[in-house]
Amino acid sequence: MTKIASSANNFGLSTLSDKERIKHLEMLLDVSRHVASMETMDEILTALVKMTSRAIDAQRSSIFINDAQSGELFLRSGQDEMRREIRLLNTDGIAGEVFTTGVGIIIDDAYADARFHQQVDEQTGFHTESILCVPIKIANGKTIGVAQALNKQQGSFSKQDLLLLEAMATQAAVTLQNAQMVELAAKNHNKELAFLDLVSDITSELDLGMLLQRVMHEATEMLNADRSTLFLNDDKRGELWSQVGEGLQAKQIRFPNHLGIAGTVFSSGESMNIPYAYADLRFNPSFDKQTGYFTRSILCVPVVNKAGSVIGVTQVLNKKGGSFSSEDESRLRAFTAQISIALENAKLFSDVQNIKNYNESMLESMSNGVITLDDQGVIVTCNSAGLQIFDIQDHDILHHQASAFFTDCNDWVLAKIENVEQERVSNLTIDAVIIYAGKELSVNLTVLPLLNAQKEKLGILLLIEDISSEKRMKSTMAKHMDPIIADRLLDSSADLLGGKSAMSTILFSDIRSFTTLTEELGAQGTVSLLNEYFTIMVDCIQKEEGMLDKFIGDALMAAFGLPLSHEDDEDRAVRSAIAMMTALHHWNKEREQAGLAAINIGIGINTDQVVSGNIGSPKRMDYTLIGDGVNLAARLETACKQYATNILISENTYQKLHGTYRIRDVDLVVVKGKTKPVHIYEVLDYHSQESFPNLMNVVNYFNEGVLSYREAAWDQAIVSFSAALKGNPADQLSQIYIDRCHWLQQHPPKAWDGIWIMTAK
Repeated sequence: MTKIASSANNFGLSTLSDKERIKHLEMLLDVSRHVASMETMDEILTALVKMTSRAIDAQRSSIFINDAQSGELFLRSGQDEMRREIRLLNTDGIAGEVFTTGVGIIIDDAYADARFHQQVDEQTGFHTESILCVPIKIANGKTIGVAQALNKQQGSFSKQDLLLLEAMATQAAVTLQNAQMVELAAKNHNKELAFLDLVSDITSELDLGMLLQRVMHEATEMLNADRSTLFLNDDKRGELWSQVGEGLQAKQIRFPNHLGIAGTVFSSGESMNIPYAYADLRFNPSFDKQTGYFTRSILCVPVVNKAGSVIGVTQVLNKKGGSFSSEDESRLRAFTAQISIALENAKLFSDVQNIKNYNESMLESMSNGVITLDDQGVIVTCNSAGLQIFDIQDHDILHHQASAFFTDCNDWVLAKIENVEQERVSNLTIDAVIIYAGKELSVNLTVLPLLNAQKEKLGILLLIEDISSEKRMKSTMAKHMDPIIADRLLDSSADLLGGKSAMSTILFSDIRSFTTLTEELGAQGTVSLLNEYFTIMVDCIQKEEGMLDKFIGDALMAAFGLPLSHEDDEDRAVRSAIAMMTALHHWNKEREQAGLAAINIGIGINTDQVVSGNIGSPKRMDYTLIGDGVNLAARLETACKQYATNILISENTYQKLHGTYRIRDVDLVVVKGKTKPVHIYEVLDYHSQESFPNLMNVVNYFNEGVLSYREAAWDQAIVSFSAALKGNPADQLSQIYIDRCHWLQQHPPKAWDGIWIMTAK
């Protein structure tokens, strides 16, 4: 009995009789045998709960295991698909206190103890009367969980019950810990397998737009976040961009690759984990204000390619249930490292597709015919212009030998081809004649060799320029008007020439204080100035495929959407205006270095139905635009003087914009000659930190001021406008509103609706 007594003393059961001690020790051995034979955590927990209830004579028992990663105690109930897991903080309640202190507790009246959570009984329908709770410790004394017995069926829980439960917990502790480690390893293994399957699936995607959507979706799911965005760097434009949405509703977001959280991560190559976005000065809250979204936490990591270069960033917002952890950061970095190759492949594929599409589009848009031959003299391609020149279909020329197509009196073409093949030098024939199907064609023919990078022969290219009478007339007309208009006038019916009503975006620009400039420069200097100025401005307009309508002294008028329309004509007009102001800034620097005065301009933009067509007398006709939409654009250009701005757009244009711009709400006005008020907005994207410091802060204060102003809260409006003026003392528009509010305070309007009447054109 000595050995038994010694073992009993180790388990604190020395006060029991020999018979009871033997029974308890057998019970402990039974615990060891049972749990040692089990493989899974669920099997061990289920067995321990049953054995604990039976040994302690309790109505119900439970085992809580500590999750070190989440700082929670968890217990499991049910089996397989019906199994559920209950979690609570490992410092919370009775179980949390026992886990924290490592000391067992006996509670005879659960409802009288403040640490007891009564809502658990309310949820389960079980009534807890008494509780016995002990720590589960391994050999080194570390607590890995707690064991809990509820409601002693005969009498109350005793000190011996506590010691017995502690002994049973100790017997099972090592097995529990091992099972937990095995389960965690299995989870991590499965997680890694799922991660590899996910990466393998994603990296097989070559469509860049689809890949961006997949990566953003999977990153959001993987980190249990609200949303995520993958920004890629555009080297040519120095911008980070992403595609938001799918299908026809998809649009691109672009911004300079050094701005904001994403720009900081891209520039530094270092991850950023921000638990409170609004507490970080690099966070721009204006996006939340625009979208109505509230950003709480941000995790942003760089996307690095195999060469070690940062090619973009992945940004994940609002972790559900808390902040992003270091594990989240590690997982996201691993994820982006794996998909960076896929991103570069997709970008390369996209670039190749774009080049291919560009080349095909370029060939199809060319007015000259382009025919290519392979190294065997077989015709492999012919663009639309070539088919039109010969008045044929694809099957009439493709896959035919050149010798079978250029026959009889056209054999001179074959001679040119043979000569170029031998000499490998291009050949040009001016004003030649090709006869096909009885039709005589006047052409300029250029024959060029097609060679690869190793100068090996690939084939021959024929460039056929139609110089028929119609094309000669078109060329002559294009010298006197926009070439696009010349094409439309030649190709269209008399109805188009007579007039057409269409939606268009009109842009007016005008030089400020031009009369003073002309007096200083004289006639020749004025003409030279205007020629240089208009060259710069027209180039900005034509880059966005706008149509220059006319010059009006020092002013110009352009249209976007006529005679050819695009889905983003409003954006093209706004981008043109921004480009005009940017180009003007660079030109002014050159002028100042030469000791010349700087030029300032105003730009007005409006979108509306306008009438277009040939207007004039039989002797002189001009293609032009008329209508109220044109007049409003002109009024907005003039209003730039009154509001001390450079670019004003109407609400008609603002509401149709697809892109994102830095814009502020300027006023609700009734322009001269109109009765209906219109919202007008200022575009600020051309500004730099030097020309407009603290731009977004100023805009936010200004917009707050406008809201107060429209509610007739003059004092509050003045406070907001003053804050804007403090951010940028040169912001004349804020000062204008301050003066206006003071005037309105002194002359209170009888019925204030926030509308300002413009008395000047």
